[in-house]
Amino acid sequence: MTRVASIDCGTNSIRLLVADVPPEGPHTDLLRRMEVVRLGEGVDATGRLAPEAIERTRKVLVEYATAVRDLDATAVRMVATSATRDAANRAEFEDMVVEVLGQRPDVVAGTEEAELSFIGATASLDAAAAAHGAEPPRPPFLVVDIGGGSTEFVLGDATGVRAAHSVDIGCVRLTERHLHGDPPSAAQVRRAEDDIRAALAAVRALVPVGEAASLIGLAGSVTTVAALALALPEYDPVAIHGSCIDVDGVREVTAFLLAATREHRAALPVMHPGRVDVIGAGALILRVIMDEFGLPEVVVSEHDILDGIALRLARG
Repeated sequence: MTRVASIDCGTNSIRLLVADVPPEGPHTDLLRRMEVVRLGEGVDATGRLAPEAIERTRKVLVEYATAVRDLDATAVRMVATSATRDAANRAEFEDMVVEVLGQRPDVVAGTEEAELSFIGATASLDAAAAAHGAEPPRPPFLVVDIGGGSTEFVLGDATGVRAAHSVDIGCVRLTERHLHGDPPSAAQVRRAEDDIRAALAAVRALVPVGEAASLIGLAGSVTTVAALALALPEYDPVAIHGSCIDVDGVREVTAFLLAATREHRAALPVMHPGRVDVIGAGALILRVIMDEFGLPEVVVSEHDILDGIALRLARG
């Protein structure tokens, strides 16, 4: 058993997992945390990480570093993704991480981000399906990780990844580009849809999505859509992990979120405060993916790149 810590710093949130990982089989969570710091706020327009965004991230990272030490993790890896890749001043962010964590973050390419997401998402699919009394999803899997700045698409099965591609559409980017109203106008939503479809054309050219037997959806936008589709009275990761939401359910939730005011979204019992402003765009990405690729349902995973980082760190 190896105790490791993984940190995923994305465009919208920074997350921590400390877990005991055996040589094979499921890992055991000791601590799992998520804080919305909006590191990528404004980066799509300015090309730079804002000083206040770096400071928000630093404050949370100090807490994470303390937890890692207190739990005696033998190894730690921090992965930084879309917002950091895009930033002209990413060295300022990296220097801050060295000061707090004692090591540089790995600013990974979109392809590695996709592979780590695939590993994390697929490791527990059979157990999650069994917990819901359902049949396991059939491979090949199309794993889709909707982040704040980018979305990763990975096609693969038990033998590994067949194809992967990352595109710069994410819930923060699309909100900042297009969804400015409260609620957004129909014209704003159409422009966001056009942006998504243009990105999906590039995905289709590089990833044979037609081979996928099951869509696996990851990250906070997808899990929040699932919580709303399941009409949960509160956010419940156990109920969400492994659940299956059909395309009509996704369409209904997306239409609801895009028509709701910020105040209405914030009052939803399953809504994390940090997702209130960007959940409409995240839901829209999922809905357009399912419609464009003809995918009738999505299997929802609470496990993602964070778990993939831990598994690769412990097992190589």
